[in-house]
Amino acid sequence: MRENIRNIAIIAHVDHGKTTLVDAMLAQCGTFRENEQVEERVMDSNDLERERGITILAKNTSLKYKGVKINIIDTPGHADFGGEVERGLEMVDGVLLLVDAFEGCMPQTRFVLTKALALGLKIIIVVNKVDRPNARPYEVVNEVLELLIDLDATDEQIDSAPVIYASGRDGWATAEYNPERPKDDLTDLFELILHDIPCPDCDEDGPFRMLVSNIDYDEYTGRIAVGKIDRGKITTNMPLAVCRHDGKTGHGKAARIYTFDGLTKTVSDEVGAGDVVAVSGISDINIGETICAPDRVEPLPFVKIDEPVLSMTFSVNDSPFAGKEGKFVTSRHLRERLFRELDSNVALRVEETDTTEAFIVSGRGELHLSVLIENMRREGYEFQVSNPVVIYKKIDGVKCEPIERLTVDVPNEYTGVVMDGVINRRGELVDMTPTAQSYTRLEFLIPSRGLIGYRSELMTATKGTGVVNSILEGYEPYKGDIQGRGRGALIAWEDGETITYGLYNAQERGTLFIGPNVKVYEGMIVGENARLEDVTVNVCKKKHATNTRASGSDDALRLTPPKLMSLEQCLEFINDDELLEVTPKSLRMRKRILNTELRGKAAGRAKKAL
Repeated sequence: MRENIRNIAIIAHVDHGKTTLVDAMLAQCGTFRENEQVEERVMDSNDLERERGITILAKNTSLKYKGVKINIIDTPGHADFGGEVERGLEMVDGVLLLVDAFEGCMPQTRFVLTKALALGLKIIIVVNKVDRPNARPYEVVNEVLELLIDLDATDEQIDSAPVIYASGRDGWATAEYNPERPKDDLTDLFELILHDIPCPDCDEDGPFRMLVSNIDYDEYTGRIAVGKIDRGKITTNMPLAVCRHDGKTGHGKAARIYTFDGLTKTVSDEVGAGDVVAVSGISDINIGETICAPDRVEPLPFVKIDEPVLSMTFSVNDSPFAGKEGKFVTSRHLRERLFRELDSNVALRVEETDTTEAFIVSGRGELHLSVLIENMRREGYEFQVSNPVVIYKKIDGVKCEPIERLTVDVPNEYTGVVMDGVINRRGELVDMTPTAQSYTRLEFLIPSRGLIGYRSELMTATKGTGVVNSILEGYEPYKGDIQGRGRGALIAWEDGETITYGLYNAQERGTLFIGPNVKVYEGMIVGENARLEDVTVNVCKKKHATNTRASGSDDALRLTPPKLMSLEQCLEFINDDELLEVTPKSLRMRKRILNTELRGKAAGRAKKAL
């Protein structure tokens, strides 16, 4: 037992305050200088994380309290990044389960708690945000205990789970909550971690062994393996054996070893069992492999990562604007980037197709895939993607599809419209619970394909007041067909630049996605039709001069502001016969067949086949 080390992960549903609590813990243990300016959510270092206000990648940090080193892993809250949670839990001996004092147990709370219980980790229940309006901390504690029972936790796991009440934003925690006299700091939480989280149970004297749970990267030293030392110690320049996924053994040496000290990695000469360490020097190391001493090569089992449920086709951009905005545009560039992503994104799958121009990429959900797409376009890649489709499984000879547990929190007046919308998508209501402030929580089981495009529909139906969360529940037999997009597309008639006059005539048909002076090409989607069918419109049409009117007098025409589509909205909008062109500067939706005449002939053949 290493008495001077504790390894913990902070797990919770999205936006329940994990990263904010870590900020407060670091601040109160002297990680920052007294006058240092520290950004909020300092652990969310990635640009996308800061922009979206979510954690995407699991992060390592550490702090010192009463001479004990506490290694902390801050994990994502979104179900789409569950792979980050699963591998992070491999490195710890206990978890802080954060639950919002108002929202209570949510879908991802169930998911992360299931994983922690399966690994037999010690659980501390932290009821966070107890100072927010309409907080109901004691009811939430009962919800967590009911969830533990529901997940078949042992009596010991339930009885030994202490509860602490906290405000991560204000930096205090208390075992005995008194709203009139809250505590001043997180001392109660630190004491609970020291008292209740077990020390690492490891062999300090045996030959070195470590499971690689994460991969970091440095442009000078290359790939860096991160994990908890299971046995022995590691020293600089020590020879190492690597247990590969395919059963073969590789070799390398520990060029440099680092430990985590606050927000930085500190170079060390020697690190012992039970500590979390980062090792550079093995260029081709991967997550899930075991690093050992060469004289005793024994692989450790790696946690099984849940399978992907959605797939998309990534292909080389072949639109008329191909190669004009991107730095990396060839199939070789695309292939190298996608397979490089597999090194650190353990929940992702990439498959080659019968053509070198396209690859099938599978992930946990739309957000998981859209983050990859956004990162690639920021790096200068130009490509196109298909609409997301669910991955079916054959179970006992029956075609089965992924089913999600969908939770929707809405004002009472919208419960009817939400239920109608979900049931139309083959959803099934399983629970309906009133919550505070005239809100109702609706819980459904719905096919994953029924959720594609549903979030924006729900936001419109509830005037932006609905809160939607979902998580994979399992696989069930195919539920039947679901009607696709309820409206058609407005498609550009010709190549050119959009003109106010052409747009003015087109906007009568529906909602436009682009404004004037935008370059378009034939077959590009420029808006949403108000009706079901697709319509071709000439947005480049000019008003010809006559003896009574000048061609420039269209300046007086009033255009409705276009609906600017985000990446996620574009992915939800496109149909099977459409693609999304992604470049560092633009997102353009288009038809697979750009030529209007050829597209009409293909549609006619498809009707005859039916």
